[in-house]
Amino acid sequence: MTTIASPAYIGRFAPTPSGHLHFGSLVAALASYLDARAVGGRWLMRMEDLDPPREEPGAQAAILKALESYGFEWDGELVRQSDRHDAYAEVLNRLSNHGLAYACTCSRKQLEPYHGIYPGLCRNAGHGTEDAAIRLRVPELEYHFIDRVQGEYRQHLGRDVGDFVIRRRDGLYAYQLAVVLDDAWQGISDIVRGADLLDSTPRQLYLQELLGFSQPRYLHIPLITQPDGNKLGKSYRSPPLTEDQATPLLLRALRALGQNPGAELAYATPREVLNWGIVHWDALKIPRTLTLPEAQLQ
Repeated sequence: MTTIASPAYIGRFAPTPSGHLHFGSLVAALASYLDARAVGGRWLMRMEDLDPPREEPGAQAAILKALESYGFEWDGELVRQSDRHDAYAEVLNRLSNHGLAYACTCSRKQLEPYHGIYPGLCRNAGHGTEDAAIRLRVPELEYHFIDRVQGEYRQHLGRDVGDFVIRRRDGLYAYQLAVVLDDAWQGISDIVRGADLLDSTPRQLYLQELLGFSQPRYLHIPLITQPDGNKLGKSYRSPPLTEDQATPLLLRALRALGQNPGAELAYATPREVLNWGIVHWDALKIPRTLTLPEAQLQ
């Protein structure tokens, strides 16, 4: 099978350096990589290092080393969100100056009764921005999109989310703002990521619309979960990826994504496994579910 080059396809992998890569991270990296390479597209690397207090020392270097030892290669220079603060500040100021964003001094305790849906307590309070979060005003509208795996997804921003934070009270920029600006800046056409970010997408669609950006295509893969149902992370059975396990873990990740690598790949190099994946990639085979228990994956 030959791949048809699609220079218009630009994908990305954007890990957070709060820890080393584990199996769940590998599944996400593999899905985004194969989806890009199968059509001859570009695959970019972005380090989402927005939150220094949560960053584990040495994690950035370990993430890149693990990806390289598993055969991945990316296009262009690595982008770090920590180098993009000026761009975030410029857009945040523009939104504030147009009355689209405002300062919020609500504490977590005050917001506890509202179960994550902001009730607009500070919307017209006129607070100063010092020691305050900055929230984006949302419209009373429903946003929807067609995900390539999960199908149609709908969310009413006013009722289901409320005005959301784009700069935190501690001065750090929020993921929702940074990811939209960086995806537009890098020309990302296709976003492949975990289903835990599915409910963030309508907020991002609204920001894209507000800022005049085009909407990428989305593909949200099932989240690999622990026996207790939580996202696979550093705590339970999530050891860092090791080089000596590259081939078996890549094969396991392919199977988690619904692909069917043959027994002949058991002794292949990581690069050979990736090459097989590029040639045989079929996103339509990805399980149409939000979660996949790790224990079920062999």
